[in-house]
Amino acid sequence: MIRISVFLTCLFTAATLGAADEDYRPGPDAQPREGVPKGEVTQHTWTSEIFPGTVRDYWVYVPAQYEKGKSAAVLICQDGGGFVRENGPFRAPTVLDNLIHAGDIPITIGIFINPGVVPPAKEGGQPRKNRSFEYDTLSDQYARFLLEEILPEVGKSYTLTDNPDHRVICGNSSGGICAFTAAWERPDAFRKVISHIGSFTNIRGGHVYPALIRKTDPKPLRVFLQEGENDLDNLHGNWPLANEQMAAALKFSGYDYQFVMGTGRHSARHGGAIFPETLRWIWRDWKAK
Repeated sequence: MIRISVFLTCLFTAATLGAADEDYRPGPDAQPREGVPKGEVTQHTWTSEIFPGTVRDYWVYVPAQYEKGKSAAVLICQDGGGFVRENGPFRAPTVLDNLIHAGDIPITIGIFINPGVVPPAKEGGQPRKNRSFEYDTLSDQYARFLLEEILPEVGKSYTLTDNPDHRVICGNSSGGICAFTAAWERPDAFRKVISHIGSFTNIRGGHVYPALIRKTDPKPLRVFLQEGENDLDNLHGNWPLANEQMAAALKFSGYDYQFVMGTGRHSARHGGAIFPETLRWIWRDWKAK
């Protein structure tokens, strides 16, 4: 399996050492640049059958370089609204504009999906959030939701790759374990995982993953884990320890992985600050795939 280089290790370390959570900020790659073509972001709504009764918003980013009929790589992000916010920690559309223009990553269509909600039965009522069920459950249900509903729907308008090595799935917290679960269950469909402050704790049984990784034949996954020393410690478990156990299990089983421990809390700030370098690392050999 491919191992990370000393250069990449130093690069990520430089971005994390000595920084408190509030000191993590988007860098130059998250700023609009003159002369860089700007992609288009559109918002949509989806009513799911795989998660019955739920509705959700999702956003589709299409780079300026996309050519109709030519297959594009795919980046899927859970809690998608947070990734497309113009002044948020990730600013994913701008990051994708810059990295695609530089040739650091392939021409990539981004699909940014919010968790589902069940609308209130009565006027004036509150919707029921379905996030934890969708994200923290260890099953193939969310992967099927992507493969049977969202990807075919987006595929009506754009030509999306079916090459699992050209699909990246990403998320924060419960969205992070969701990304890993989708790839773990369906490595035939998703092989690149980015997890920020991933909830590999006992919310719905996710604490078993380190043992499963050690006792299961390695799957063809590339995994990036980001965590903070001051992350949560509660009745579900200890987030820093859980991510350290994940990293140790991936190392033991010979996976192609990267683990970055910062000083932050349960926040998207650190993951956002290193997001461009994370995408470069996850896509580092894209031209050869």
